[in-house]
Amino acid sequence: MRDRITSLSRSRLALERGFIKKDWGGKSLSVALAYPHAYRVGMSNLGFQVVYGLFNRRPDVVAERVFLPEGQEMSLYLQSGGPLLSLESQRPVHDFDLLAFSVSFENDYPNILKILDLSGIALRSEERSEQSPFVLGGGITTFLNPEPIAPFFDFFLLGEAETNLPTFIDHFIALNHQGFRREEFLKNIAVEMDSLYVPSLYRPVYNEDGTIRVFEPASPELPEKIAAPTLRTPGTEVPCSTILTPDTEFSDRVLVELGRGCGHACRFCAAGYVYRPPRTYPEEAIRSQVRKAVGSGRRVGLLSAAVSDIPGIENITREIVQTGGAFSVSSLRAETITAGMLEDLRASGQRTIAIAPEAGSERLRRVINKHLSEEQILEAVRLISTTYPFNLRLYFLIGLPTETQADIAGIQVLVKKIKHQMVKTSAKRGKIGQIRVSVNCFIPKPFTPFQWFPLEEVDTLKEKQRWLKKALVQQGGIQVHFDLPKWAYVQALLSNGDRRVASLMLEAHRVKGNWKKAFRASTMNPDFFVHRDRNLEEVLPWDFIDHGLLKKHLAREYSLALKGQQSEGCRIGDCHRCGIC
Repeated sequence: MRDRITSLSRSRLALERGFIKKDWGGKSLSVALAYPHAYRVGMSNLGFQVVYGLFNRRPDVVAERVFLPEGQEMSLYLQSGGPLLSLESQRPVHDFDLLAFSVSFENDYPNILKILDLSGIALRSEERSEQSPFVLGGGITTFLNPEPIAPFFDFFLLGEAETNLPTFIDHFIALNHQGFRREEFLKNIAVEMDSLYVPSLYRPVYNEDGTIRVFEPASPELPEKIAAPTLRTPGTEVPCSTILTPDTEFSDRVLVELGRGCGHACRFCAAGYVYRPPRTYPEEAIRSQVRKAVGSGRRVGLLSAAVSDIPGIENITREIVQTGGAFSVSSLRAETITAGMLEDLRASGQRTIAIAPEAGSERLRRVINKHLSEEQILEAVRLISTTYPFNLRLYFLIGLPTETQADIAGIQVLVKKIKHQMVKTSAKRGKIGQIRVSVNCFIPKPFTPFQWFPLEEVDTLKEKQRWLKKALVQQGGIQVHFDLPKWAYVQALLSNGDRRVASLMLEAHRVKGNWKKAFRASTMNPDFFVHRDRNLEEVLPWDFIDHGLLKKHLAREYSLALKGQQSEGCRIGDCHRCGIC
């Protein structure tokens, strides 16, 4: 059985370009770097590839990848009973010194438990033996709110890996050589690193109503707040894919990061707050990285929260096209789309343009601080349709704070106007692109002005979806996709819960992902974390993380949202409202 699993891994490696296979001899640290999803998803994540490169840049470290098996491979593991093997050398995960998870999405939390189980590693950190690998967590969800998964991890490295991963490796290797027992090792490394969070060394104390009264360290040497640092000066090293494979969501495309963070300050967007200040790489550094990708005959995927906001972006896209290359982008800000960029996208073969109005009414877009008018949306659609009969993907949210039925009806009205604009502009051409509407449920996120709001009731979300589907389908020629409110509920629980939620995760794992059954079996009411308005003075589960953001700034933005008032976006270095600069 193991031979068949090994054969599958080797076949996968044979299709890759750029993976690193190191000799284990003499290495001070062995790392199993895990992405808690399938290979094709994990290898589409640029952050995961960047961390893989950071580990393997060190001559004293060997880092190999681990993914959640699927299909035939999962069947083989279940038949054999494991253990889970790394991709590069097909070694058991439990033989590594460190199992490091890169976690980007809360919905992947249950897969963490699956990987631990398949690896033969105890799920709870307190139950691991001295011989078990240490389990590390990193990635954006861990520095938003790691508490729902805290009991499963020995430690979390908070913030952007470029800032603190090399230091963590130094401390880990030094302490490992001193032969500390597990408990002493964790205490020592927590004291030495101000951005390393060891959950077992912190204790929440609760009020009678279930809210947190205080979150306290176990000893005075430990900080009350854990720093989550950002890479303030990006420099000229532009992150890009280091491993290419056809078996990804992007199929052999080189992903290039243009910048990090976003200055538009949408009140629902966690990335727009925890990646502050927004940063872009120098134009010439981006162009140099892109030239390398195009020179190797690869398509380029340009990544940024707002690609069309990047200074000099048209110079970059025009050079790609003129040198015979091709590129793609995920989504564009409607108000910063230009004819030049659209023409370059057309020449590159991209046939769908995605924009995100988020809300159907001007009022609700002011509430969420979108800084986007209906006039700007329709002008963007006119420009898109004039350039080429692109398909148009529109992203909306429902269940937003203060939302009314009139706001939901506004989505139908806005989509109707967008369709009319496309038809009008495309009339002479005789061909019109398709419209696809994606409607997702708003989920409150930590470190945003909307962190105090609840998720809307699941039945209410379903009713809004039914109404909207009927209204949009009646217009004809519009494809509509909705997410499932029951999964929005689970995501809200995992986004906003504290470490008591871990018991629900364990039960859901035991019943093979049946959350409804897990909820019935628990004495805890998950609605407490999902459907409850939070008081502005309440101690939140993630308040111990220090991003440099002022909580009073988030509260001020919360109040402005309730008044339906917009505030300006980031003015880097020229503004001190949020505390970052």
